[in-house]
Amino acid sequence: MKTHRTLTSIVLAVLMAIPLLAATPKTKTPQKKQFMAGAATSNITPWLGDGLVGNFGTPPPAKHVHDELYARCFVLDDGATRIALVVADNIYISREVLDDAKRQITEATGITGERILISGTHTHSSVSARWKNPLQPEKEFTEYQRFVAHRISDGVRCAVNNLQPARVAWGTVDVPGQVFCRRWLMKPGTELFNPFGEPEQAKMNPGDSPNLLKPASPVDPQIGFLALQTLDGRPLGLLANYSLHYVGGTGPSHISADYFGMFCDRIQELLGADRQDPPFVAAMSNGTSGNINNRDQSQPRVRRPPYEQMRFVANECAQAVFRQYKNLVWQDAAPLAMRQGELELAVRKPTPAQLAHAKKVLSEPERRDKFPHERNYAGKAIQQLESPKTVRVILQAVRIGELGISAIPFEVFSETGLELKARNPFKPSFTVSFGNGGYGYLPTPDQHKLGGYETWLGTSKVEVQASTKIVKALLEMFSELK
Repeated sequence: MKTHRTLTSIVLAVLMAIPLLAATPKTKTPQKKQFMAGAATSNITPWLGDGLVGNFGTPPPAKHVHDELYARCFVLDDGATRIALVVADNIYISREVLDDAKRQITEATGITGERILISGTHTHSSVSARWKNPLQPEKEFTEYQRFVAHRISDGVRCAVNNLQPARVAWGTVDVPGQVFCRRWLMKPGTELFNPFGEPEQAKMNPGDSPNLLKPASPVDPQIGFLALQTLDGRPLGLLANYSLHYVGGTGPSHISADYFGMFCDRIQELLGADRQDPPFVAAMSNGTSGNINNRDQSQPRVRRPPYEQMRFVANECAQAVFRQYKNLVWQDAAPLAMRQGELELAVRKPTPAQLAHAKKVLSEPERRDKFPHERNYAGKAIQQLESPKTVRVILQAVRIGELGISAIPFEVFSETGLELKARNPFKPSFTVSFGNGGYGYLPTPDQHKLGGYETWLGTSKVEVQASTKIVKALLEMFSELK
């Protein structure tokens, strides 16, 4: 009888526990969030008649469109964070114009400004979208500035519309034969002066001079790139970065996207990505090339027909990326993160001697230049004097998986780019110049000591230590992302 009661108690206890066991929640395996990507282009070609950038004196009016200019837009989403990356075929778009584009993007898509990176390229064959004095915004946008801001916003909106499940990869390849330091140290005894009559040691593009000593800086031969494809392996987009200033060699008064645009056409062709729906989008961003161009100054200059050298450079770069593309390791997911900060920099002012020289030059209308571009830089010295004492610039650090991207709103020197690559915790990494604005050249302190066009007051607009402060700030931001 006792045994029976004991068995009955055990059975009742088990039956009573069953609902409790059934109510215990099962441990769910975390599901990997779907990586998404979308890309689109938006035409930002200016109308004919406005002045082309990249010339001393009065810009010549644009008379022909050789190839259209675009804002090339990418939107990435890892399931938690959404970012936008834009490369526009236009040099020196003012920060305020890009801020307005970001405002429009945020209102339309919800992507906040600190998650949007917009950069320009160093084409010398576009119409300017910046202020006459980049350090001093004007009260109203020009018609073209309003147009550019709106069209960049449209491009990002279309990229959002094109979002789809995607894979991502990144890679690098060296193309050393197309990048050369354009700043040369000259032999002792060579007379060199800046526009204020001050002696210097380095000269930009010295040509076939017998006084060449050696290049003043190393080059960065590496192309870094981000690649996107659909889940079934169709190319979706590709964002590349190369530390080459530009190529040039357009037709007279032509609008063109330079080799940047030609690279996009060629890599699309090599990948067999023509006539897709939605279209494949490629972009080539400016790396750290403020002191780098496409000509070896130690060799005689070769004259080529318009656009021939651009095509040659674009093809070599695209072929190199295409070869490396075949070896990419594709990821179904990659964490996305961005950090944005503002850095206050002092604006350079003329020394008393420079100011006195500038005023003397400007007071003598018939005076012929005694030094390089003397009158032009006398005007720039006055502009620097009348500019604010400081300027706040945007810096951005971007993480896409193990790829790191820096954005700096200057024409950055190769030494700065190489230092950031060496010290960046993300491998690979690259730096985008003209990111979120454009405030002139950014020589290193050592390069400032050598002089040369890129260091002249007015060409370089901010303090001598600016590059050092920028590197420090960016590395701190990348440390946070890691």
